[in-house]
Amino acid sequence: MPPSTTSINWATLQNGSDIRGVALEGVSGESVNLTPEVVNTLGKAFATWLSSALSVPAAELAIAVGRDSRLSGPTLMQAAIAGMTSLGCRVMDVGMASTPAMFMSTVLPEFACHGAIMMTASHLPFNRNGLKFFTRQGGLGKGDITRILALAERGNFPTAATPGPVESRDLIAAYSAGLVQQIRQSVNHPDNFDQPLHRLKIIVDAGNGAGGFYASQVLEPLGADTSGSQFLDPDGTFPNHVPNPEDAAAMASICRAVVAQGADFGIIFDTDVDRGAAVDHQGRELNRNRLIALIAAIVLHQHPGTTIVTDSITSDGLTQFIEGDLGGVHHRFQRGYRNVINEAIRLNGLGQPAWLAIETSGHGAMKENYFLDDGAYLVSQLLVELAKARLCGNRLTDLIAPLQEPQESEEFRLKIKTPDFKTYGTGVIEQLREFVDTQPDWAIAPKNYEGVRVACQSLDENGWFLLRLSLHDPVLPLNIESNVSGGVAKIAQRLRDFFVPLAELDISALERHL
Repeated sequence: MPPSTTSINWATLQNGSDIRGVALEGVSGESVNLTPEVVNTLGKAFATWLSSALSVPAAELAIAVGRDSRLSGPTLMQAAIAGMTSLGCRVMDVGMASTPAMFMSTVLPEFACHGAIMMTASHLPFNRNGLKFFTRQGGLGKGDITRILALAERGNFPTAATPGPVESRDLIAAYSAGLVQQIRQSVNHPDNFDQPLHRLKIIVDAGNGAGGFYASQVLEPLGADTSGSQFLDPDGTFPNHVPNPEDAAAMASICRAVVAQGADFGIIFDTDVDRGAAVDHQGRELNRNRLIALIAAIVLHQHPGTTIVTDSITSDGLTQFIEGDLGGVHHRFQRGYRNVINEAIRLNGLGQPAWLAIETSGHGAMKENYFLDDGAYLVSQLLVELAKARLCGNRLTDLIAPLQEPQESEEFRLKIKTPDFKTYGTGVIEQLREFVDTQPDWAIAPKNYEGVRVACQSLDENGWFLLRLSLHDPVLPLNIESNVSGGVAKIAQRLRDFFVPLAELDISALERHL
């Protein structure tokens, strides 16, 4: 039986700067903790927090609410709406939407909401759901979420004499129109301004999430042929593949479709469209380091010398490309898209221009777009360059021809078996630092902000590894890259010898590779 709001442990719903929970039964051993009653209370708590933060009475607030394709979305969304209107708030029900579009509801003049809520759990299993919150300053941070949950736990919200009104609004149409106009203006096609993507065949894979609109409301008005696009219809059971550009099966699916259809380009989104990736005309993935390199090339052409902020697991070849080939600055920071975005904002505040913050997961945020991680905006910049390249008889991927890519790349997730995993994991990292100092052909990389990154300098290894502590899980992710065949195995073997005496560390994932 689902818990009541009096018995729930509210703090367990926090997942960094989001709220996440189990909304439906479906996975053995998981108890439902994100019920309509809980979400109703969260709606009240957000409205109360927003009223206090803006010094605006609840009855004068306008808040937009949208959702992705998850099965629990409609019911939970109505619960959140009921909670906020009970305080007198005016609520805009925008139905199916994307996470970036929900932020735009706070800045588009025809909406001008004080805040917004997106019901999503990104690429997590079908029975999960969650809430992401926005103000006109962007997504809420961890501290804000903690305060909202504290308000929810306290309860005792006042009830307005008259409930606030609910309006149904088409946010995605307005959001899409903005993308269409931006692409038209940026391409500035000399012969076909309104349809700069004419004669380009572009396939979209929405993974049955919320991103199907991009084919019909963005690409088709621009003249693109989207026939052969797949999984555009929202289906919260996600029957075809996980809607996640980092998932191997998902990427394989869009790659096959591009080749089979003879398309010029492929686009894939995650469930709520805050992440995206692409595929070139040969069916080659354009994600992770390649995606970062492409966007960096575009940004550095527009803003020479700017800093590109990425997460910690990007390759040495990417650094060479950004700094050696493009003349930019590569600031390799930490995992976590909010960490990367906040670091770019911090650098700009210090006077160091940073026009792009992007994580290998596909979360990418650009300064001119509110530093909003927006998968649709990101791939739109690729389409602008695709159209420009076609006009010149070139290929989009010519931009990253100098990019040096590793011959081998692996990630191993080493599980920590002790409950105090953060203390233990930190200790393992410190012991590894000491071990590296005894290895003559290994060197700790300077300017590293997460875990320990090591350059492996011998000819038969010729690569690097990074060991860090997971942001949320009892895991030490280990990334290894090598520029020579067999290099990853050689590095992994030496690391195994270091790890074996550590009794509370499960290294079976690493050993399976050896």
